[in-house]
Amino acid sequence: APQAAGSGIPEVKSYLNGIDLPGILLFRTLVGKVFGSIGSVAGGLAVGKEGPLVHTGSCIAAILSQGGSSKFRLSPKWFREFNNDRDRRDLVTCGACAGVAAAFRAPVGGVLFAIEEAASFWRPQLTWRTFFTTAVVSVTIRSLMNTCKDEEDCGFFGGGGFIIFDINENGQSQYWFYELLPVSVLGVLGGLLGAAFNFVNGKLTEFRIKYLYKNHHSSRKHVKVIEAMLVAAITSTFQFGLPLAFSCKTCDPEIASCPRPTGLHYGNFVSMACPEPNQYNDLATIFFNTQDDAIRNLFSSEMTHEYSPGALVTFFCFFFILAVITYGISVPSGLFVPSILCGAAYGRLVGMLMTSVTGNIEIKEGTYALLGAASFLAGAMRMTVSMCVILLELTNNLSLLPLIMLVLLVSKAVADLTGILPIYDLHIHIKKIPLLEASAEKYFRHLTASDVKSGKNISFSRVEKVGFVLDVLKSCEHNGFPVIDLNVTNVNGVQEPSFLGVVLRSHLLVVLKRKISFVKEPGDGVPPLVAFQYDITDFTKPISSKGMRLQDIELTDEELNMYVDLSQFVNTSTHCVADDMSLSKVYNLFRQLGLRHLCVVPKPQEVLGVITRKDLLPHHIEASYPEVKHFSRSGSYGNLSKSPSFGSFSKRKELGASLIV
Repeated sequence: APQAAGSGIPEVKSYLNGIDLPGILLFRTLVGKVFGSIGSVAGGLAVGKEGPLVHTGSCIAAILSQGGSSKFRLSPKWFREFNNDRDRRDLVTCGACAGVAAAFRAPVGGVLFAIEEAASFWRPQLTWRTFFTTAVVSVTIRSLMNTCKDEEDCGFFGGGGFIIFDINENGQSQYWFYELLPVSVLGVLGGLLGAAFNFVNGKLTEFRIKYLYKNHHSSRKHVKVIEAMLVAAITSTFQFGLPLAFSCKTCDPEIASCPRPTGLHYGNFVSMACPEPNQYNDLATIFFNTQDDAIRNLFSSEMTHEYSPGALVTFFCFFFILAVITYGISVPSGLFVPSILCGAAYGRLVGMLMTSVTGNIEIKEGTYALLGAASFLAGAMRMTVSMCVILLELTNNLSLLPLIMLVLLVSKAVADLTGILPIYDLHIHIKKIPLLEASAEKYFRHLTASDVKSGKNISFSRVEKVGFVLDVLKSCEHNGFPVIDLNVTNVNGVQEPSFLGVVLRSHLLVVLKRKISFVKEPGDGVPPLVAFQYDITDFTKPISSKGMRLQDIELTDEELNMYVDLSQFVNTSTHCVADDMSLSKVYNLFRQLGLRHLCVVPKPQEVLGVITRKDLLPHHIEASYPEVKHFSRSGSYGNLSKSPSFGSFSKRKELGASLIV
């Protein structure tokens, strides 16, 4: 499952932007992501589990949306209710929120993460759905924690609290006006360092793609494995060798847990090669711990000058380098934890400087470690609102809200001024994924839809020969085709072509595969019962896979000379724009509606009417068409004869009802 490599957030963000990347949400990708992230985090690499959890939650949601897994015979029928593009996208959004909520135990932060970073299209219904999802995640985690009484039952999961980095007990509860200057400096430093991280990592990723991964597929796999092993060896060497170069520090007699008892694999004050029993190695305290405990140790305020400046500088420099070279190799890797660790290291240095200069014992070094982590996160990822709430839920210290907001805003502003993209957008750009940003370029307003439309228009007539349809599908890889009716009579009695809509490639493959809509002559009609032989799931594309292939279709010479009426498979409500529409408005249509195709048609010559906001209000429509109220309440179709569209709709429904009886 090569799609399981990396954090997965750029791929999930691209999918929610309307880009269907093959294989990113398959079951095998889910399995590879889960076991790969376990191995990479447990192996001590400079990666986190948060990004992979977002991808994992999205994979689970996508599998549920397509009715489970038919390959593994896990497909309950009631799951098929969600087997459509809109519900699938909503479920993937909820899955991404669930991943953030599970990683940070931050339900509100998970919702805001989806709004600010992941999702491109948002509806009011999604707000309560995502909030309900994250609430269920929180309740589930809390229940599992109550079941796991201690570490012996469930490892480290059973030994911690619901608030992962709770600094409310010994943390800083107030701040002073003169602290705004060092906090702003932290923001500037975090913005520059975060942008530098993105720049170096982006160049390294481009080097990997251009030189390391350019060979044949079989040798490329070996290169990726060797690269991952080499990075793991470098990481282990640095993490073990660097603490040996630092001398031990004497424990504070008032701290009973210093040094950490022998045989305990988590906690603070690690004693490594210390000559005296009351000493600890400050650099080993960061390296020889789980990621959560390392962050907790940097955020702690149990002891002033707990870490020496040399240890913090050394840790930041080497961990920054390790994070840069690790993020992008072919293992599941998150970026949240490395960013927090890097930021907490230089943030604690600033905190030590503040306590030394001011002499104020109320200023805590751990507070500045938290602010440094926030600054690096904002500089690398450019998230503000969601990151602020996640950090507050992580640390349980609401009194630091103004300082966190300030450092996030300053860091994001400084990083944006560098012109370097956020880390996830940068990797999307490197992978050449056609992601549409939130706003169009300024010069788009000077162009029209006609300026950027495809040069060669491939379309079908309403009735086409089966062989021609097959030849067109073989000759191109387009996903949608306009359908034109050449025999439409206008109000003046003149025949002219009329645009019917768009038929999807996947739908055409189903029609060719099933063969039940073929007729021998162009004028022959299709029996009404044929429509009921199709299942709605036949036309639903499997999640993140190629679905039915052209090679799966076998047609005889007789069938190739038959005809098919495409009007019953056309999306007649497809969006289309006039050829002189501003390209900026076209861009907004694609971005806000999640379109994949947009047909460009000539500018209309006449106007049938004007629709205002009042015309779309339900009570106005119900006053004009009272039958609609009965239709919506009781399901009775009635005689909706006031409008030609209502009449045709009711006729189809009545025909369908008679056929079922």
